[in-house]
Amino acid sequence: MTEDSGSYEAAHIEVLEGVEAIRRRPGMYVGSTGGRGLHQMVCEALGPAVNAVLAGRAGSVGVVLTADGGVRVEDDGPGVPPDASGPPGVPGIESLLTRTSTGPGPGGRDSVALSLFHLGPCVTNALSRRLTAEVRQEGTRWVQEYVRGVAVAPPRAAGPATGSGTSLAFLPDPDVFGAGRPSFGTLAGLLRELAFLNRALTLSLTDERTPGEPVVARFRFPGGARDFVAFLDAGTAGAPLPEDVIGFEREDARMAGTVEVALRWRGSHEGRIRGFANSLPTSGGGVHEEGFRDGVTAAVDACARRLGLLDAADPCLDAETVRVGLTAVVSVKLDGPEYLGATRRTLGGAEVRVCVEGAVRDRLGGWLAAHPGPARELVGGIVRRARRRAR
Repeated sequence: MTEDSGSYEAAHIEVLEGVEAIRRRPGMYVGSTGGRGLHQMVCEALGPAVNAVLAGRAGSVGVVLTADGGVRVEDDGPGVPPDASGPPGVPGIESLLTRTSTGPGPGGRDSVALSLFHLGPCVTNALSRRLTAEVRQEGTRWVQEYVRGVAVAPPRAAGPATGSGTSLAFLPDPDVFGAGRPSFGTLAGLLRELAFLNRALTLSLTDERTPGEPVVARFRFPGGARDFVAFLDAGTAGAPLPEDVIGFEREDARMAGTVEVALRWRGSHEGRIRGFANSLPTSGGGVHEEGFRDGVTAAVDACARRLGLLDAADPCLDAETVRVGLTAVVSVKLDGPEYLGATRRTLGGAEVRVCVEGAVRDRLGGWLAAHPGPARELVGGIVRRARRRAR
């Protein structure tokens, strides 16, 4: 290297802000410029609408894949203020779609952080070739249009409106994403998962891109995690043990949150455990899944000894043997989730592990004690499997 090549001065620094920063480095804000990024654009627009339902301000949210290759996200909430004259602390529509100041971080147990960096719809707007915002509020329909993140004009009254709500219709910019289109299957999986984990949610997905009648899917699951396990279990080989899904929910002040668990075994080698923190999948695992594993193992081992299937001289059952054939959902909702890393894929917090372990041990143990027949069949099979492995 020469002496000049190693020099670095203030003049070399390029400051990027707002829409320009997002468009210059789109992958930093939505994860990629491929399919993953397209779906994250939808999540950025979807987050405020979903949280309006969870807060009781709206009843339903719809996502529409439009015939022109765009997406429309709509809710029936009170409507985002069309200008800056809304309640204190509530951004107007233009502020919501252009403000890039980072928010306070992941919300508490009653919200879902679908945005990667808490920027929300302004990311969607910046990466769209065009976006049309529509607000229905107090009998008036307000409309504002944007091109590549920049407002064409201020919000304008466009006639009378029935009801209230907010709609964001956007066309992903082909200069950023090429010819890619959002996947109905991927978005259906996302909406279905959110509805399983939040009983209050009513979500719909409509695909207008196919010839003929639009394809419509609706998601609402009053059974919560129990319904989720039944869905995951569908088509799995082997008889269910027990026949009905075991499920419970418990609040614990020590972890400032709640845990919801549902589980069922099948007489097969297939099994899956899905973990979530504040409705986000924890693909890297974490303390809630570790606590679940410890609690299930302890409850099954204690039941085996109570039923005389194991005696004092027998070693404790191990977690891997107990988990064979087990399908489970472990969902914690915390006021202050502690993630290990910026991607929020691994949950930390020692108190969460202790609380989940205790809840699972107590509630599963209570179910096994109250159902001696199914318990003997279930636990007996696990004990026999453990002995075969020990040979």
